[in-house]
Amino acid sequence: MVFLSVSIKFRKSNTNNMEKWKCTLCDYVYDPAAGDPDSGIAPGTAFEDLPDGWVCPWCGAAKEKFKKIG
Repeated sequence: MVFLSVSIKFRKSNTNNMEKWKCTLCDYVYDPAAGDPDSGIAPGTAFEDLPDGWVCPWCGAAKEKFKKIG
């Protein structure tokens, strides 16, 4: 008889990371559920996890020009 030990870790979902962010220059809304596929950003990517060089796909504004809208 063989016994196996299995350890499973669950990661808590942080809903704060899935909040939408709006560009203050052109009103583009970054939705983490959709990501930004044209820029190589997969769906499910939180705004905070976007690369530093990511810019607004509509106007080219830096991440610093976005505000959290919920």
